[in-house]
Amino acid sequence: MQPNPTKLIEIIGINTPLIGFYDAPDVSKFKPVVTPEPDNHMCVFSFYENWLNGETLHITKDDFGCGGAAKYLCGNEIVPRETHVKFLIDGEGLKASHDLMNQWLDHNTHYSPEYPNILIGPLREDQHEYLKSISFFVNPDQLSTLMLGAEYNKSTKGTPAVIAPFGSGCMLLVTLFNDLNTSQAIIGATDIAARQFLPSDLLAFTVTKPMFRQLCNLDERSFLYKQFWKDLRKVRGFI
Repeated sequence: MQPNPTKLIEIIGINTPLIGFYDAPDVSKFKPVVTPEPDNHMCVFSFYENWLNGETLHITKDDFGCGGAAKYLCGNEIVPRETHVKFLIDGEGLKASHDLMNQWLDHNTHYSPEYPNILIGPLREDQHEYLKSISFFVNPDQLSTLMLGAEYNKSTKGTPAVIAPFGSGCMLLVTLFNDLNTSQAIIGATDIAARQFLPSDLLAFTVTKPMFRQLCNLDERSFLYKQFWKDLRKVRGFI
């Protein structure tokens, strides 16, 4: 059963829809859906306005929008490794050398879909079993609050509660989690190639399902109901 985020969203003041990353067998459950235009480079985040309008992006290994989504979401190698590295280094300048980029590529992998359909869009409670991650699009105050929430139940052992890895915007939606079954969050939407499609004051805070449940379970004992957050809300004009 999907946790209810209503109280969390209300007290943090989030007014954009939460966006789910789904790996599902039945596209019809996600209507209305939109797809990338054939033979046209389209970043996953270029569909942000569609998400606001309640539409879900549908991509497959054959219809993926851009090379990054093809490789890192669908496991579909559409260009040779050498060509990919040349583009990322000589074209985009994302690492200091080809060697460093090759090391990074060797270290990372791609998401391996269970079904033919990757769907990215507003949460669908009846499709919770196919949900892989949830993204909050938030301003710095809201990001700070969610980071506190991610640490609320965290001990000093195990994997970090929040990470901010290097990678493409779509990788930060699912691919770079250490384990989707672990309670973890990624600070995302940091890919400057993708940021042109988002409001300048928003970043993504993308969480696994266990972390989502943890955040939704924050209660009156937590910082959300204490003076620091009340003071910040007042300063920002929320109260």
